[in-house]
Amino acid sequence: MSEDVVADHGLWFRMESGGGASGVRRAAERLGQQLELGPQRVADLAIVTAELTSNLVKHAQEGSLLLRPVRRAGRAGVELVAIDSGPGMADLALSSVDGHSTTGTLGIGLGAIVRQTSWFDGYSLPGRGTVLAVQVWDGPPTEPDWAGGLTRPITGEQVSGDGYAVRVVEGRHQVLLCDGLGHGPLAAAASGAAVSAFGAAPAGPPGSVVQHLHRAISYTRGAALAVAELDRASGLLRYAGLGNIASMIVATGERRRGLVSLPGIAGHQRPVVREYDYPFPPGATLVMHSDGVVDRWDLDDYPGIGGRAPLVAAATLLRDAGIRRDDACVLVARVGP
Repeated sequence: MSEDVVADHGLWFRMESGGGASGVRRAAERLGQQLELGPQRVADLAIVTAELTSNLVKHAQEGSLLLRPVRRAGRAGVELVAIDSGPGMADLALSSVDGHSTTGTLGIGLGAIVRQTSWFDGYSLPGRGTVLAVQVWDGPPTEPDWAGGLTRPITGEQVSGDGYAVRVVEGRHQVLLCDGLGHGPLAAAASGAAVSAFGAAPAGPPGSVVQHLHRAISYTRGAALAVAELDRASGLLRYAGLGNIASMIVATGERRRGLVSLPGIAGHQRPVVREYDYPFPPGATLVMHSDGVVDRWDLDDYPGIGGRAPLVAAATLLRDAGIRRDDACVLVARVGP
């Protein structure tokens, strides 16, 4: 893939020294221009990127940054997700105010980021690190996302064999998470085919959507995948999965509940597909991830994360539970308060 093209799954940058910051800024500017952001917004994007990379280099440990396009209702913007395992902040909101600093610097970095972006959210814990997510649009920001996710390739690969997708079709709020068999371009092709087929699938419950995906990706090496539907009106989550996709419902005051995925590989043989219904009370969270993420996480270890954007929660779990020796993907979804 040309370095001038940023695919929808994005590009990851490891921020271990200041030498790579200019390359990230140039990539962000190119992406903004390709998406036809106006000159002023491209300039704002350059400032935001410079501040994020500077913060990662100066104050973070194991810092990384994801750059990717975002598309909503015929519009396009640029999204950046900065992740680190550094000292963290006790009060992210206060640290985002111009002039505040806990490190002896001028304290203008986060304030500049908030001013120049269309949307900003983050989560930080002292001693655990920080996740910051921003979007830059030309014009007003879009509505907040009810679901968010991200993928990261295995160390040494440029593309991830994992993928996810989100859609609302005929009032159905549905999400897909998939894991193409193996690693590298062929695995990415399988998950990409599943994502494309999901977007074009007829409206229907998760079981019928999984059957559609199975038929649609038969020309690929196949994938483990799962589809969930969040039905706020009925207070239910409908779910159908094949293979090693981990999915859990986390509700206040309750232990997390694992969802059932049956053995099988979408696109291969003739798998048994069953759909299950689970209670999904107001305020509940759905977490889905591939086997590149260990399942020993506990959202109770992250006070206040339920009030953060799904993308920020997903990035935090990827940082702490993702493993480098496999492709990794995390998706978090909520509907309603």
